[in-house]
Amino acid sequence: MGIKDILVYIDRMTDYNVPLQAAIKMAEFHDAQVIGLNDVTSFEIPSYLESDIPKDLKERHAAELNEHVAKVASDFENQTKTAGVSSKWRSLQGEAENLLSEHGRYVDLIVMGQYYEEELIGKPRDETPDHVVLSSGRPVLVIPQHYKGSEIGKRVMVCWDGGQAATRALHDAMPILHKADHIFVVIVRNSKNNEGAVPLPETDITHYLARHDIKAEVYESTSTELSIGDQLFARAADQDADLLIAGAYGHSRWKELILGGVTRQLLESMPAPVLMSH
Repeated sequence: MGIKDILVYIDRMTDYNVPLQAAIKMAEFHDAQVIGLNDVTSFEIPSYLESDIPKDLKERHAAELNEHVAKVASDFENQTKTAGVSSKWRSLQGEAENLLSEHGRYVDLIVMGQYYEEELIGKPRDETPDHVVLSSGRPVLVIPQHYKGSEIGKRVMVCWDGGQAATRALHDAMPILHKADHIFVVIVRNSKNNEGAVPLPETDITHYLARHDIKAEVYESTSTELSIGDQLFARAADQDADLLIAGAYGHSRWKELILGGVTRQLLESMPAPVLMSH
């Protein structure tokens, strides 16, 4: 199966142009359709304060919200039309995580922008990529906030530990791997942090990919001087990777998100777009 439908989250709280342009690039590369999703939510007013808020203030806020949604929809239409890619626009009421999970299950890829920690202070955000990758069941392509790369998926680095999440990510990324120019698999064995590690021979992964007509180089590290995340970042820089493929380790209970250390580091300090699956 190839990539035919890409869902991009258009978040009015951040610069949506970065993930939108990334989604358009992926659509051009894979001859796919881009579906823009915007959650229309107004600020919630506690019931004990609602009577104190003037009616005209509520109406003004609603008008500003509608105006912004119209602008975003117009931007989406103009950018996809200029690029010549097929597109659909969805502006819906509801919580972003629920909408992304529900609509994401009928697409091949979800594209989102990265969030910085300072943006989230005092603002619990369920639509952040870590929540969506753990709840949607679909691969999520996370784009660094200020990413200006011209390509995504030409030089691909697979972060491999033989675990379940990494395996899922590898399979989800197969359409991308088939179109990549260079693929390198990085295996990091670190005695300080063996998150999800399985002691498999490196020949297993290269043999498996070769059976699918995918040629890959393998780099293995056993250094303990750097964290696994830092070693992955160093290798990505050395190879000029424009996409990282990684499994997302973690779970969510009662809206409390618990991520593995490497997963969190990748999401917070990604040097290039990261495709994650869980």
